[in-house]
Amino acid sequence: MSGHSKWATTKHKKAVIDAKRGKLFAKLIKNIEVAARTGGADIDGNPTLFDAVQKAKKQSVPNKNIDSALKRGAGLEAGGADYETIMYEGYGPNGVAVLIECLTDNRNRAASDVRVAMTRNGGNMADPGSVSYLFNRKGVIILPKAELTEDDVLGAVLDAGAEEVNDNGDTFEIISEATDLVAVRTALQEAGIDYDSADSSFVPTMQVELDEEGARKIFKLIDALEDSDDVQNVFANFDVSDEVMEKVDA
Repeated sequence: MSGHSKWATTKHKKAVIDAKRGKLFAKLIKNIEVAARTGGADIDGNPTLFDAVQKAKKQSVPNKNIDSALKRGAGLEAGGADYETIMYEGYGPNGVAVLIECLTDNRNRAASDVRVAMTRNGGNMADPGSVSYLFNRKGVIILPKAELTEDDVLGAVLDAGAEEVNDNGDTFEIISEATDLVAVRTALQEAGIDYDSADSSFVPTMQVELDEEGARKIFKLIDALEDSDDVQNVFANFDVSDEVMEKVDA
């Protein structure tokens, strides 16, 4: 029976991963649709759309799904929804500040999902503006390290407006002003450097250091929030050391 039991566990884990992958695909496709609607369906002339498509392809979203999203966004295919972006603010366990970015066609459903996820996982909703001041809007580009050195990356992006390059182990993270994101991304392309994602993100100005228990709680909260189809991104001002992360992974 041990083999059977192992199979059941593996099957369950695969189902969870597939479910999360399905949700991720849906969110990436929604991003493409909205970017095409707001800035036009010409990928070369719409940097936000270019990045949305690039990210979807990196995650192996099928081309036919990407094409359909482009057509819906451009109004060439029926079925597109009228999405709006809503930001919610709150505090998670250990006083961690949380910003929740929703892209939704149903404001009431989004608000309910966020509130339920927060209250069930040790979080509290906060008034608009009471948390967002702890974050700055920045351009964030993640690229695989491969054979690159920090100097290679710095040399490519410094003149384009990059503010800092951080070594995250397997990847480099480039931070810039949100308005310089396209210029920095273009500089990477011209240098022949591949990147995984280029996003306008909220970067915390200060961080809360978490122990193992605190890390588990905040990860549980973020998982619950991201489980909502309306939640596109969750930003939080916590920091977890490599040692703590190893314990959590174990």
